[in-house]
Parts: sequence; C-alpha cells; structure tokens
Amino acid sequence: MSKGELSNYSRIAWLLLFGLAVLLVDFLTKAYIYYLIPSVGFSPHFPYGGIGVFQDFLGIDFAISLALNKGAAWGVLANFQNLLLAIRILVITGMLIYLIFINQNRRIFFPLTLIIAGALGNIVDYFLYGYVVDFFHFNFWGYHFPVFNVADSAITIGVIWLFIVGFFSKSQKASC
Repeated sequence: MSKGELSNYSRIAWLLLFGLAVLLVDFLTKAYIYYLIPSVGFSPHFPYGGIGVFQDFLGIDFAISLALNKGAAWGVLANFQNLLLAIRILVITGMLIYLIFINQNRRIFFPLTLIIAGALGNIVDYFLYGYVVDFFHFNFWGYHFPVFNVADSAITIGVIWLFIVGFFSKSQKASC
C-alpha cells in the first residue's frame, strides 16, 4: 500500500469518525427530548412552552420545545414525505461519492461531512419517528426563529463553512 493510499484511508476513517460523532450527538439529544418533553409537559410560565433555558437575555428567549416536522426546513414539502426522503438520499449519496472519490480539496472535507451527517440524522428521524424531531426554540426580539435540532445546526455550520472556504479560495486566486 502506497503512502498516498494510506493517507486516503486515514482521511476517510477520520471523516467517518467525525460524522458518526455528529450523528450520535444528534440521535441522543433527539431521543432525550422526544421522551422527556411529553412527560415534563409545557411550562405555563415560559412564553411559548417547553423548558425555559433563559428569558429576555438582551431581548432573546431560548427554550427546549418539542416540535415535530414532517417536511424539510420550515416544513417545506411536508405533504410529500416520500419524495423528500428520495431527494435527501440521492443528495447524500452524491455528496458521499464526491467527498470520497472525486474531491481533492482538503478544506471542504469537514464541512461536507457535517452536512452529510446532519442530513443522515434527519433521515434517521424519519425512520424512527415518522418526522424530524426539532427542539431548539429561539425568540429573537419578538421573532420566533424556526425550531431546529443538532442535525440542522451541523448542516448550517457546514454550509457556512463551505461559503467561507469558497470566498477565501477565490480571493487568494484573485491576489495571485
């Protein structure tokens, strides 16, 4: 086995371990919230139910509130769950093929892994619960931000990271 092949396998192993860690945190937090919130109930003292984490911190409220989402972000395609599942699986498969076999840019390994792990976490929800379990509920100065979960956070961080890498890659090429 050549040194290049070994580093490729090592990279895949680290990415797999990282992705599995994200999936595990996502799975455990969703299961905990899914089974905890119904037994705790909603607090009449917090503005929008759930378990209040903090209230009116610089005008921001944060609670852990169980929300069940049958669609994608903001409930989009909620009436087309099977189509949404097929699209998610195709996109993840394409991203995995690109990440493992095509991509040579080391700077996008981790952001793509975050996106793939987050998407897989939401697919696992579909099979376990029939919908995605969301629970982070923020209210920013009177605006109720859509409720989200660890998988959604991983996807968002991965996308932002890709934009940053792309921006700096273009600015470095322009300065040469």
